[in-house]
Amino acid sequence: MTANKENMTANTVGRLCFRNVNALAPMVRVGTLPTRLLSLDYGADIVYSEELIDIKMAQCQRVVNEVLETVDFVAPDERVMFRTCEKEKDRVVFQMGTADPDRALIVARLVENDVAAIDVNMGCPKEYSTKGGMGAALLSDPDKIEAILRTLVKGVSKPVTCKIRILPTLEDTVSLVKRIENTGVAAIAVHGRLKDERPRHPVHCDFIQAIAEAVSIPVIANGGSLDRVKAHADIEEFRKVTGASSVMVARAAMWNPSVFRSQGLLSVEEVMEEYLKYAIRYDNHAFNTKYCLCQMLRDKVESPLGKQLKSAQTNKEICEGYGLQEYYKKTQAELQARREAIQTNHNHPNQPVLDGDVTTMHVKFERREYPGEFSPKMFLLEWSRKENLEQPRYETVQRSQDRAFQSMVTMTGKKYRSTLWEKSKKYAEQASAIVCLRVLGLPEGRAGEEYSGLVGKRKREEKSNETPDEEDTTTYFGARKRHLSENPEKQRVTNYSK
Repeated sequence: MTANKENMTANTVGRLCFRNVNALAPMVRVGTLPTRLLSLDYGADIVYSEELIDIKMAQCQRVVNEVLETVDFVAPDERVMFRTCEKEKDRVVFQMGTADPDRALIVARLVENDVAAIDVNMGCPKEYSTKGGMGAALLSDPDKIEAILRTLVKGVSKPVTCKIRILPTLEDTVSLVKRIENTGVAAIAVHGRLKDERPRHPVHCDFIQAIAEAVSIPVIANGGSLDRVKAHADIEEFRKVTGASSVMVARAAMWNPSVFRSQGLLSVEEVMEEYLKYAIRYDNHAFNTKYCLCQMLRDKVESPLGKQLKSAQTNKEICEGYGLQEYYKKTQAELQARREAIQTNHNHPNQPVLDGDVTTMHVKFERREYPGEFSPKMFLLEWSRKENLEQPRYETVQRSQDRAFQSMVTMTGKKYRSTLWEKSKKYAEQASAIVCLRVLGLPEGRAGEEYSGLVGKRKREEKSNETPDEEDTTTYFGARKRHLSENPEKQRVTNYSK
């Protein structure tokens, strides 16, 4: 697997590469966080999420879950539609179901900073996907395929891929794939069956081979689980037979994710225990946990363990069947301790929280709290000028569902943001400036704030002889006021869902 990991980053640093990799296929209800993490543990190079429908995702809000240490995309009814974490960030591919370029772009921009790539499902034959013009229904509309992919390639910073099924003729299939290649996608996954065929039908390896020979982008072979891929060694054989760059494994990984393990398959019982630990650690929904475990049990689902599993209603009850009661208690205690610690921090608003490389605080800009002539943004700007630093740079995003704004300010190479959304771009920028000022220990112009000069406490102590009095500060701001419109802060606004 070391060679594979090196190949993944051979072309571009920090950008996912799809050559010579083994991938967990997107599978509805199976491709949730526990299965993805377990597959990575066993040797998968890339893991795909389950297909998530664009209409539902576009309504979601991105929420940093400090207790679980995850990023959750939460629907208006508070259901978690997609959950991810730092461990998979550089190797998880978000797959969406879509039939609309604009909506696809909204969703892609919503998740792009938390995933490694974006994939469009163009191969699912199930009615829930095709009835909305998504999945395999797109195969009969190549113009729409091109529009969706071109919009995504142009609109997001991460690699874009798609997954298709083959068409009735080889000529039509190759023609479609070439059109897809011309959109600029990074790779294409090919399920070697027609949209009307099911797993019991043989996979058409010759079609995949012809596609691999016809295009220059990586081709990921899929569809071999039932009759060709049963163990790790079979993955490489399937790659050779199809001539593909990489292989995507679905059912074989659903039944036993250790199929990615180069040392050989582990027992299903051992795999199920490891899966359940991830499910508990990341608070996976109990019904999803049951479903995935039942897929691993397969023909043993009517065994005593299977019956106990099916009757369980909570993750705690599921753990009892696997003898993991102590692990459950320990994990719940750890999560509760973290929850209480976070609550304590939240009760002290001056405590910043690091979200990736961005320092965040729970701050809302209330105009009445800043009655003076100078706003937090102006305080930050004047401080940067006095210290001969690069001026603050603001990046603002707008959430589609309620048109709210959130801004991030970059100051001396560090980023600051409020976790709250504001009603206007100006208020969002003020909130981010407040976060920056508070972290740096600088005045922000708040009502009742004791005068503290233009620089932080440490700077003031070092330069006590240079500290101006209040009258001098007012004069300094007044001299600068006429220049603010001539030298505005650099800023950028992006309109998308976040």
